[in-house]
Amino acid sequence: MSDASEGSGEGGAGGAAPPPGGGSRTPSWAAPPDPRRWWALVVIAIAQLMVVLDATIVNIALPSAQRDLGISDTNRQWVVTAYTLAFGGLLLLGGRIADLVGRKRTFMVGLVGFAVASGLGGAAGSPWLLFGARALQGAFGALLAPSALSLLTTTFTLGKERSKAFGIYGAIAGGGAAIGLIAGGLLTEYLDWRWCLYVNVPVAAVALAGATVLLHDNRERGGARLDVPGVLLGCGGLLALVYGCSEARPHGWGDGRVIGLLVGGAALLALFARWQTRAPYPLLPLHIVRDRNRGGAFLTMALAVIALFGMFLFLSYYLQTVLGYSPIKTGLAFLPMTAAIIIGSTQISARLLHRLPPRLLMVPGALLAATGLHTLTYLTARPAYVSHVLPAELLVGLGMGLIFMPVLATATSGVAPQDSGVTSATVNTAQQVGGSIGTALLNTIATSTSASFIAAHLAHAARRTGGHGVPPALRNGIVKNGLVDGFTVAIGVGSAIMLLAALTAGLMVNARPPKQAVPAPPARVSGARR
Repeated sequence: MSDASEGSGEGGAGGAAPPPGGGSRTPSWAAPPDPRRWWALVVIAIAQLMVVLDATIVNIALPSAQRDLGISDTNRQWVVTAYTLAFGGLLLLGGRIADLVGRKRTFMVGLVGFAVASGLGGAAGSPWLLFGARALQGAFGALLAPSALSLLTTTFTLGKERSKAFGIYGAIAGGGAAIGLIAGGLLTEYLDWRWCLYVNVPVAAVALAGATVLLHDNRERGGARLDVPGVLLGCGGLLALVYGCSEARPHGWGDGRVIGLLVGGAALLALFARWQTRAPYPLLPLHIVRDRNRGGAFLTMALAVIALFGMFLFLSYYLQTVLGYSPIKTGLAFLPMTAAIIIGSTQISARLLHRLPPRLLMVPGALLAATGLHTLTYLTARPAYVSHVLPAELLVGLGMGLIFMPVLATATSGVAPQDSGVTSATVNTAQQVGGSIGTALLNTIATSTSASFIAAHLAHAARRTGGHGVPPALRNGIVKNGLVDGFTVAIGVGSAIMLLAALTAGLMVNARPPKQAVPAPPARVSGARR
């Protein structure tokens, strides 16, 4: 990856160079700020929140949906997997479509499709209709997410306003999953699991009405075409990778199908990277990921999300299975973390990003989050929400707030307008693939550790009783302690991965403070090989 900026047409992640003389005037080709841009941000934020929270909102509702539709234990994972597969696998395609046909148009199509898919899922009368609706949600989410971020990057281009806008967006990106758990608990407890899907319909309708009036798009097409071989190789590789990670959860990493999917996905992505160097209109122009700061931001995002999603998974299990919390109580237990993410993004990162280099926010944020995760390694089967879980949530929340906002701003800064969609898609892909890997990897570690603990302690208890069997109360205690032991070991690994995110940000991201970030000028031919 290159340390230097990529020139006026493809500015580095630290922002485009100021005009001669050190001034900060806006270039002649940059449009003046839209007076209604903050209302536009509200629309973008609503849509992004809908996409992010939908990845987790059904988690708490899943037991109710399983009972209602008669979904088998083997197939219940498809309620989540169908969404993540379509979303993660089609993000690059969605981002390039936004660049080619227009960000606003893609955004609005994504909203309509997401709402229709949500209505179908809520009305599902069979398991496979629900699985299909969730896949449709993921597909339209892959249109919606990159177009939302690219609209943000092209709407807010200057100084403090850009920092503030990205602070709000970063809070949603980091806190949306926790909000999904809260919303899922409330809707399941007081209405019905189907409302976890129906709720998207009115939300999308409000966002669509706002988008029609408030969003504007100056697209630069310039004769570019869709890279069909790149779509097949890139999306196929991502689909195989995400599916392989999801299958590793129930079957283990040594399963032949899992190995085949992961190896096949890696091979397809290697061919995709090679093709992108030769394609006349590449799906993902490689200068986007070769830039040192941008590549560092993508990698930091993926590593941080690996640890974060692992924490969501294990804390949900711990609170419900070990401590016996209800769905709504479990959701509300994540509220302090959500608040901490919002504060970290909007009140700390947004105020400091235009004054400090991005890594001076990312590195302390990752260290805070790693400390919070390490706190959870001291959990036991006894109730410990106030003494362990709450402090950990606050530390992780503040840390993620410090990470997400500068990562998003750095990854999208200085990108030519015709590449903003696919760059935004790459950010979302890093987040999605990181979440899939984190959930599968840490779940495997937790499951194997718990199984070893439980087997060893049950055998020891059986010997002590002289072969007369383990009393039920003692057995239940061993199982609970075994679950917690698995959780703490896996979260400890997550803490180490978060430290790796801090190291990555510290070594790779060397951008200066984006005091007056402006978009790169349009290239002569959009998407052409460079």
